Amino acid sequence: MDACDVKMYYIIIEDPGLPTVPKNVGHICYIQESRYMSRLSRSEFPQELPVICMGSSLDSLLKVNDLKPVTAKEAELLQALGEDSERLKWYLERDALDTALGLTKDAPVTVELDGKWLQGIVRYVGRMTEPKYPDPIVGTFFGIELQGEDKGKGPTDGTYLSKTLFPCKKDCGIFAPFSRVKPMVSKPKLVSKCLTFPAAQLATQPSPQQAHHQPLSTGDRVTFFMDEDILHGMVMDLEEKEGRTLVIISTDRDEKITLPLDSVIKGELLQHEPEPMETDKAIMPMEEVHPLGLGVDSLVEVTLAIGPGYGTIRWIGTLPGQKGTYAGLELEDGYTGVSNGTFKDHRFFRCLPRQGLFVKLLSCRPDSRFQGAADIQNERASANVLQERQVVRSPGALPSSPIASEQVERMLIGRMKGIQGHINSCYMDSALFSLFSCSSVLDSLLFKSTEPRDAPIQSTLLHDIVNPLRSKGFVEGRHIMKLRQQLQELGYCHTFTTEEKDPEEFLTLIMHHIFCLDPLLKLSAGGKVQDSYCYQIFLDNNHSLVLPTVQHLLEHSFHSAGLKLAEVPSCLILQMPRFGKKFKMFQKIIPSLELDITDLLSEGPQQCVLCGQLAYEECVDCFRDPVFSRTGFKVFCRTCSSQVHSHPERLSHSPSPLQLPEGYPAPTTLRAPPPAPPRERLELFAVLCIETSHYVSFIKHGPNSTDWIFFDSMADRHGERDGFNIPQVEACPEIGMYLVMSPAELANQVPRDMKGVAKRLFCDAYMYLYQSTSISLYR
Repeated sequence: MDACDVKMYYIIIEDPGLPTVPKNVGHICYIQESRYMSRLSRSEFPQELPVICMGSSLDSLLKVNDLKPVTAKEAELLQALGEDSERLKWYLERDALDTALGLTKDAPVTVELDGKWLQGIVRYVGRMTEPKYPDPIVGTFFGIELQGEDKGKGPTDGTYLSKTLFPCKKDCGIFAPFSRVKPMVSKPKLVSKCLTFPAAQLATQPSPQQAHHQPLSTGDRVTFFMDEDILHGMVMDLEEKEGRTLVIISTDRDEKITLPLDSVIKGELLQHEPEPMETDKAIMPMEEVHPLGLGVDSLVEVTLAIGPGYGTIRWIGTLPGQKGTYAGLELEDGYTGVSNGTFKDHRFFRCLPRQGLFVKLLSCRPDSRFQGAADIQNERASANVLQERQVVRSPGALPSSPIASEQVERMLIGRMKGIQGHINSCYMDSALFSLFSCSSVLDSLLFKSTEPRDAPIQSTLLHDIVNPLRSKGFVEGRHIMKLRQQLQELGYCHTFTTEEKDPEEFLTLIMHHIFCLDPLLKLSAGGKVQDSYCYQIFLDNNHSLVLPTVQHLLEHSFHSAGLKLAEVPSCLILQMPRFGKKFKMFQKIIPSLELDITDLLSEGPQQCVLCGQLAYEECVDCFRDPVFSRTGFKVFCRTCSSQVHSHPERLSHSPSPLQLPEGYPAPTTLRAPPPAPPRERLELFAVLCIETSHYVSFIKHGPNSTDWIFFDSMADRHGERDGFNIPQVEACPEIGMYLVMSPAELANQVPRDMKGVAKRLFCDAYMYLYQSTSISLYR
C-alpha cells in the first residue's frame, strides 16, 4: 500500500502492565487517523484510545501511557519479526530500526543466516505476502542476493510462494527481517564531512569568533574519530588539495594519517582537563560542575578545527571508560558530530545521526552569539527549562495540543516569543505560526505516513517547530533554517535558504509534494471537479465592491468564474485579490469572522433568500440585484422564484434547478414543505498580511471580538551581521472595536490613525485561513 494512501495511525504496546489486554507487549496496533483526530479534538490529550490489534477486528481500549506511536514504515518493519517480545526489543534499541528505514535497493549489507553473517546486496524491499483482512499492513522484508564467497549459501532464488520478488541464481538469495540485516561499513569509518556555512557567506559575514580564532597549526594537539573510538594526535602539517584543507596527523599510536580539516577537533576535548569534584555521580548539580552554570538545554559553543561549533547540551554525566564529567551535545545544522547520542553501544540521549558529540563539560562555554542579550535568554530559560529538561525525541511522537485561548497570554505574549526569523524566512514563519500555534486543523501533516526521503522534514516540523511552539511558545531561527535546508537539499527549490517565497508556494509544497495530503479544496465547474490547496480570489472588471468583506470577495469570485464547492472544506486558504504582491485592489478589506458557504456548495439544501424555506432554484442573473441583498447568490423556493421573475425587469432571467441531496423530499401540493436547512459556516482562525515584502500574521484565538494576537518574526534585532532577530507576539484587542463598526464608519477611518496594529489587518491582508470545526475532526 502506498504510504500516501495509508490513513492509519500505528502504535506499539510498550507497558507490560496490561492484564486486560489479550496481547503481549510489542504487539502492533492501529487506529484510523480521522478517528484519532476526533478523540483528540474532544480532549486536550486523550487518556485512552480504541485501537485494533493486528490479527484482530475488534477494538481494544488501551491507556495512552501504555502505547508508543510508530510510523507506518516502522510498523511494517517490526511486523516482519516473529515475536512481540522481539518487536519491543528492536523498537527500544532504535538504532537498527533507524538504519533499516534508510536501506534501499543495491545497498551492500551483511545478513545473518544460521548464526553466520554473509555478504550480499539488497535487491528487494517490501512485503512477501498480502495483508490478511482486516489488517492494513504486513511485514516488510529485505530480499538479498548473496555475493562473493557466500554465493550458493542461501535458501532461495528470489522466489517466494511461486512469485519472483527479485531474480538471482539458485541458492543465492535470502529473505530476512531488518533485525538480521546490517549495512556494510568500510573501516576505518571516519566522520564523513562537516556541512559548514557556504564559503561565500563566511567570507562576507565573518563572526567575532572567527575573527579571533587561531587557525589550526603545526604542533597543535587534536582529537578525531574512527567509528566511535576517540583518538588523539599532533598536527604535522597542513596542505591544500583540490580546494580542501587536509591535516597530516601523527597519532598517539605512532601512525600517520591524513584527514580533512572539518573532521578534526582542535585540542583534547575529551581528555587531560581539570576534573570537577564528585565525578562518581552520573548527573550532578550544575553549580558543582561548571562555573558558569551550564546545564541540560544550555546553548553552548566549543572549539572545532574549523572554528567555533554550536549546539545544545542534551545530557550531562560520566561515560564508560572515561574520567570526569561530560556533556552530550546535539550540534546545530552546519556542524557534523560522530553519533546519534550513543557512546560505546550505550545510549545517553537521542538526536539525528551525525549530530551528536561528547565533550568534557568544562570544554563548553556559553554561546557567544547571544552575549549581550542575556536578559532575553534568561527570561526564556526560566520559563522553559522545566518543560525542556531531558526531553527525548520519538520519531512517531504525537503533536502537542494547540495553545488554548486561556493560555495565550502566559505562553505567547512577549518578546522572544513565536518563531524567530532567519534570513528572509518571514513567509514561512508567519505561515507556520498561523497554522499550528492555536489550530489543529492540519495536524495530520505531523504524523501521517510519508516517503523515507521526506521523513526528516516531517520530524523537523514536528519536533523542532510545532511541539516547541506549542509547549514553550518559542522556536529558534536555526530550526526554521534547518527545515529550509532540508527542502533545498532534497531538490524542491535551490534557493530555499536564501530567498523569500510566497506562503502559498511553501504550503502547497509541504501539503502536496511532501506529505501527499488530500487536496483541501474541491471546486466544481461545469460538472467537473478540480482539486486545490489554496484559492486565489479573482474579480471581473464589473464588480461594484468598494469596502468588501471576505464573504463578498469570495462570492463575487465564485460567481465570475462559475465555480461552486463540491464539498465542505476542512480548511479554506484564501488569497486576497492583488495585482502582484505589492499592489492591492482594495484599500481595506473587512474580515469575515464567519464565512457562510451554504450558497457556494454545488449540492446541499439551501434556504430561500426571501422566505427562508427550502430553496429549489438559483438565479445567477439576480446575483447583483440590490433589491434582495448587497451581493451573494440568490436561491428561491418555487413560490418566491415565480413571484420574483414575474417582474418585468426579470423576465429575461433564467433560473436553474438546485441539486438536492438524495433523500430530500420533492415538493408536492400534498406534503408540507420541509424545514429550513442549517447553514454551513467556516470560522476565521488566522490572517497573513504583507507590507513592503514583509509577512506578519494575526491569530484569532478565542470567541470574543477582542481575542486577537499579532506576530512578527523579525519585530526587532540584536546586533548587525552577527546578531539575531527578535520575534514578538502582542495582544491586539483594539481590532474588536473596528469589527463592530458599520461599513460607513470603517470607510472613514484613516489607516495611519487606526489604533495599534489594526491598520495592518484591515489594509495589508494577503491570505485568510478558515476552518470547519466539524469537518476538521474527520480529515
